[in-house]
Amino acid sequence: MTKSKVPPVPEGQTCFPYLTARSAAEAIDFYKRAFGAREEFRVTMPDGRIGHVELSIGRARFYLSDEYPDLGAVSPATLGGTSASVIVYVEDVDALAAQAAAAGATIERPPRDTPFGDRMAWLRDPHGHRWGLASRIEAISPEEMQKRLSAT
Repeated sequence: MTKSKVPPVPEGQTCFPYLTARSAAEAIDFYKRAFGAREEFRVTMPDGRIGHVELSIGRARFYLSDEYPDLGAVSPATLGGTSASVIVYVEDVDALAAQAAAAGATIERPPRDTPFGDRMAWLRDPHGHRWGLASRIEAISPEEMQKRLSAT
């Protein structure tokens, strides 16, 4: 059998956040309610755990699985927190932040205009992952961004 030649780097998005949750099924339900996420496909392992699921929020895709401690895949709940954040650009940051809060997210910073041209909100989902929601409101140069940040 001959394998067909495929490009080593797929078209489109090439960096994917890979999240782990103690209950990936509950996390999937939350992401659908909170962010309007679409489930692209799911792989369920023989023991019933979710081995891999691909979800999309708008054009942004991310991966998720249940915990597999033997493979180093543990959730923020197991670690006692997370140092990483996922940032997603959306059409209406205010509406999506409110929707996420209604679904159970904790708003850490409500939507506000930033000196770098985005309107942004920060939240934590019930599974311990930190999310930044952003809508671009102004195109600014790196020099203007630095000037604004230096003035604060």
